[in-house]
Amino acid sequence: MLDKKKVELMTRLAFYEQTEGKEDFKISAYYRRDYTGLHMICSFLWVTVGYICVVGMFVLVKMEDILNNVSNGLIMMLAGAIVLGYISLIIVYLIVTGHIYNEKHKDARQRVKKYNHNLTRLLRMYEKENR
Repeated sequence: MLDKKKVELMTRLAFYEQTEGKEDFKISAYYRRDYTGLHMICSFLWVTVGYICVVGMFVLVKMEDILNNVSNGLIMMLAGAIVLGYISLIIVYLIVTGHIYNEKHKDARQRVKKYNHNLTRLLRMYEKENR
């Protein structure tokens, strides 16, 4: 015999598995620190590639001005600005990335815990029915 509570619970569980659950199960398979660290490494690499491309395009656009005003002071100032900009960008970007992926893992883990709790409730309903 069908129980309305069991059907509702099974429907909720199946809906979660088909929507958010796929991604949440992948995320929660990692430890939070590992998940965040992996994404911070990827972010570091992509920001570095992007920064090199932007600085390279800027240097190509301003190449004539740079060559007209060539001096050691100018070159040192440009190199310092480029390095300082890169370091500040990386620091800010890694802080933001770490926070975002830490929260994403925490939220996914909470949803998986709720899912597991609901599975336990469903199992108890079946056990109670079979007694």
